[in-house]
Amino acid sequence: MEQIKDLKANLKKEYPFKIELHAHTSPVSGCSDVKPRELVEIYKSHGYDAVVITNHLISWSFHHSPTESVDFYLKDYEEAVKYGEEIGIKVLLGVEYRFDENHNDYLIYGVDRDIVSLLFDCFSMGVEKFRKEIKLPNSVFIQAHPLREVCELCNTDILDGIETLNMHPNQKSQNARTVRIAAQNNVKIKIAGSDFHHKNCDHEALAALRTRYLPKDSFQLAKILKENDYILEIGEDSLVLP
Repeated sequence: MEQIKDLKANLKKEYPFKIELHAHTSPVSGCSDVKPRELVEIYKSHGYDAVVITNHLISWSFHHSPTESVDFYLKDYEEAVKYGEEIGIKVLLGVEYRFDENHNDYLIYGVDRDIVSLLFDCFSMGVEKFRKEIKLPNSVFIQAHPLREVCELCNTDILDGIETLNMHPNQKSQNARTVRIAAQNNVKIKIAGSDFHHKNCDHEALAALRTRYLPKDSFQLAKILKENDYILEIGEDSLVLP
């Protein structure tokens, strides 16, 4: 038992920075009731060093001009960045993207305003065409909760990774089966996320990416994921080697 405790302590020391990879804010994600400042405060209180805002980017949820839509999509993120700088927690940009072809969701890390703007033009492409034609060399493209009831597993050959551990407590994400499928298909990147939407539900900070250093932006986070130099933490104590 002492050896296990020492191993855990050493791993936490080697990978000291905690990052939430999957969180939503309101009003950009209509399914969330967490305001940007609240998100930052919550994760700061749980000892996280960074949180990635991965708001939903779905065609039917935007009804403004392209420029207005991009501005609206980034509004929560930009507000959270400013407040995070005030209280000492990093806020990074991610996207949870959905094509018009089905209900699959894809987490994209290594994004900025230009890429978000580009994504607004790609809803009708479908995942196969998108991955063939749109080159994002400094990003990673990861299927979120692929075994959830309304989703279907994408061709793993065109994915960079899979969210193997989606810890949303009110969804049937079939995490154990997802882990096995990722292993069987030699998926390179395996991540965990809280899929945080709702405050006061003991729903926050259920999963963390632990890293050797704190990424300065979304692209540096993508680099860490590509290098597979990280561990995962579930429930703020249980460590997982991806």
